[in-house]
Parts: sequence; C-alpha cells; structure tokens
Amino acid sequence: MVIGTYVKMINDMRYLLFISISLTIAISSNAQSKIDAALLQPIEQLFDGMRAGDSTAVKDAFMPNATLETIATRKDGSTVVQKGSIADFARAVGMPHPEVWDEKIWSYDIRRDAHLATVWTEYTFYIGKKRSHCGVNAFTLFETPNGWKINHIIDTRRRDNCQESPDSLLHQLMDDWHHAAATGDEKVFFGSMGPDAIYIGTDATERWPKAEFETWAMKYFERDTAWAFRPIEREIYYSRNGDVAWFNETLDTWMGTCRGSGILERTAMGWMLQHYHLAIAVPNEKVKGYLELLD
Repeated sequence: MVIGTYVKMINDMRYLLFISISLTIAISSNAQSKIDAALLQPIEQLFDGMRAGDSTAVKDAFMPNATLETIATRKDGSTVVQKGSIADFARAVGMPHPEVWDEKIWSYDIRRDAHLATVWTEYTFYIGKKRSHCGVNAFTLFETPNGWKINHIIDTRRRDNCQESPDSLLHQLMDDWHHAAATGDEKVFFGSMGPDAIYIGTDATERWPKAEFETWAMKYFERDTAWAFRPIEREIYYSRNGDVAWFNETLDTWMGTCRGSGILERTAMGWMLQHYHLAIAVPNEKVKGYLELLD
C-alpha cells in the first residue's frame, strides 16, 4: 500500500513536471513570437508604405537620423557603397508613379540583444508586375519608447538568380536534382548535396552517407539515365529564420508511386540537400499481400 502510494506520488509529480515544462515552452514561444512581431513591425510598415505610395508611413518607420546605403557595382566591375537619404527616398515613394513599388520579402533572419536588433532579409523588387532587381537587406533596429525603429539599412542589388516565389528556388533545386539523375549528370546530382548529406533508399540496408552513395551510384551514372523519378507534387516548410527547409514529395517512378522527404539547408554555397529519404508507397489494401511477398 505504501509502495503503491509512493509510485502514484512519483507519477503525479512527473505529470505536473511535464505540464509545467509544456506551459513554460508554450509561454516562451508565444512571448518570442510577440517580440518578433513588434521588431518586424517597422520593416513591414516600410514596405506597406512603399506599396501604398505613403511617404509619411515610410518616414515613420525610421529613427530621425537613420542612414540608407546600397552596395553598387560600377561599370568597371568594382563595388562601392552608395549613401542615400531617407528624406529623398520617402519623397520618391510619395511622388505619383503609375506602377506599384513592391518589395517582396522571402525570409527574415533576426538577431537581438536588449534594445539592439539586426534583421537580414532576402527580397525581390517589382515595379508593377515587372521584376526590377533582387538581393538582401541588412537592417539595424533600435527599440525606442515608441517601439522599434529602423536605424540603418544597407542592401545589395542584382538582376540575376532572383527568387520569384517563396518556394521557387527550392522547387527548382529539387527538380534539377531529379533531372540530373534522369540524364546521368552526376556533377549536378551530387553537387546539389552537402558534404555530410545522407540518402536513405527503399531497402532497409540503404543508408548512404554522400561519399558512399556516390561510389555505389557511379555505375548507374555511367549510363544515359541513372534512374528517372518524376516529381508529381511537393510541399515545402521552413524554419523560423528561413535557413532550413524540409519537404515531402510524391514521385512517379519505375517502382510505381513513391514518397520522398528531405531536409535542405542554406549554406555559403547556396541551398544544399542534406538529407533525403525515398519510400515506396504501398496502398493500405495491398499491405497484406506485400507482407506475404516478404515471407
């Protein structure tokens, strides 16, 4: 009886500890979301003001002595930092122009300590529906008594390799990866994978670190086609800072319908595939017959 009571007390304590930890995590996560929303508010206000042609909203997103800079490339190929004026920029936003100025932001990488924060964003800038350029913005923000304000922006600008949608780069990477296998292009196929990438095949023994996978698969890439898997659909999800993505996809293969899932990471070399898992999709009504085949 005493032992049973003691066990119940231990289980109750474990349950209460679990609830306490769960509530702490939930409260912490909710608090962090509120901090991020407040911190990003002036950035969103800036771009909303640009789209609306509202110079007042744009100016209000900045601190009084904020600075604006752009890393520009000269005709001779050299790069310089060009300084701009917040007042001139806001004035240009408010001047009548027939097309909407639309800067689409694809990711936010937030760093914060006390009243200081930096936010790194990837963007593509459109004039109306026409793409103008793309690059990254690096914001420095300060928390004032009236909320967060932008103190400095420096950006890069280019006209090539621009993202057209939140998922376009990653869809293209994975489509090219599958196409490389279908055309026997080992350079693109293995070059799209990180050095520590893992490939898990349909057989229970197939867990391949990249180097081993490359050695094993080379005989297939010596042919015109290593294997041809055609993507049918794909869903992509992102970490909060946008540097890690995971996905699941449906594939049309010689084995029938397969499922693929994987993890992609943004690196200094661009997005890289770090993990891929291929699985044969067996309809539920055929599982029993499938198991009998394995006996």
